[in-house]
Amino acid sequence: MLGRLARYLRFFGHDTSYARGWEDARIADEALREGRTLLTRDRQLASRVPGALCLRSQEIGEQLREVRAAFPGFAYRLTFDRCPECNASLQRWRPSPDGPWPPDVPRGRVEAGLPLYRCPSCGRCYWEGSHADRIRERVAQWLGEPIG
Repeated sequence: MLGRLARYLRFFGHDTSYARGWEDARIADEALREGRTLLTRDRQLASRVPGALCLRSQEIGEQLREVRAAFPGFAYRLTFDRCPECNASLQRWRPSPDGPWPPDVPRGRVEAGLPLYRCPSCGRCYWEGSHADRIRERVAQWLGEPIG
């Protein structure tokens, strides 16, 4: 229920686990075992995990504002250094010039110096394009301030 929020927290560089399809008992156990702060919209689940934050909103901007209000010490600088899909730390990467080129990666821009990153876990490739600017604009609008 908070998959989009998890992606945005990863854009900020936060180590964010997302429990897709798990039973509540497993979510509670894993949060406690890993020492994670549980973010959920499920009041019953939140009551089972000390320190959990039960979010009220279904809207991503409001959810980020709720998280920021609860955790003002969190870093709110967009770093784009975690895979938004699987949470692994991204690594700088350059495809072999003789090997196959990853689909959708702007070859000319990468060859001209655009940094390319790859997730060592799921293999997805990332680079900073216009989508990063749109994310910055959305976050600035949601949080009411420019975000680096």
